[in-house]
Amino acid sequence: MNQEFIEDIKNACKVMQEGGVILYPTDTVWGIGCDATNEDAVRKVYEIKQREDSKAMLVLVDSAVKVDFYVDEVPDIAWDLIEVTDKPLTIIYDGARNLAPNLISTDGSVGIRITNESFSHRLCQQFRKAIVSTSANISGAPGAACFDEISEEIKSKVDYIVGYRQDDLNRPKPSSIMKIGRGGVIKIIRP
Repeated sequence: MNQEFIEDIKNACKVMQEGGVILYPTDTVWGIGCDATNEDAVRKVYEIKQREDSKAMLVLVDSAVKVDFYVDEVPDIAWDLIEVTDKPLTIIYDGARNLAPNLISTDGSVGIRITNESFSHRLCQQFRKAIVSTSANISGAPGAACFDEISEEIKSKVDYIVGYRQDDLNRPKPSSIMKIGRGGVIKIIRP
């Protein structure tokens, strides 16, 4: 790990602890993030995206153990899917808890993805709480696969921009999304 990586982790955690919003690379596209337990910080993200807070945003965590902390009851099938997936997978669970109320959908659900990408994984580890992860774009505009595609408007409204991977031109795909209801009923939202 280079010094920039370590400094970015430290600075991003400090900003989020103070209720700020960051722009950071994830296991998929560049994301806007904040402390997922801080209602005011979550509100700022909705404002930056110009998005209604009735449209849910997902959160990132670094391990399966943390999923249990944010969901009342994780269906057994979810553990199996987490174990076998070889690409980023966001699972929408019923019974969200321990998160900012404005982050939880009106039906009580939340989308959670376990990240294995080096930066976002380490960030979640160091921060010790779920981190909001929503694409770095104004609602309705195309998402930013790489840093150069993020609008100046977005960049100017966040409190910290991670330097790590800004020059990475890989074009990762968005995660697969599925909803797993109580009783293990699966609905594929994005394959």
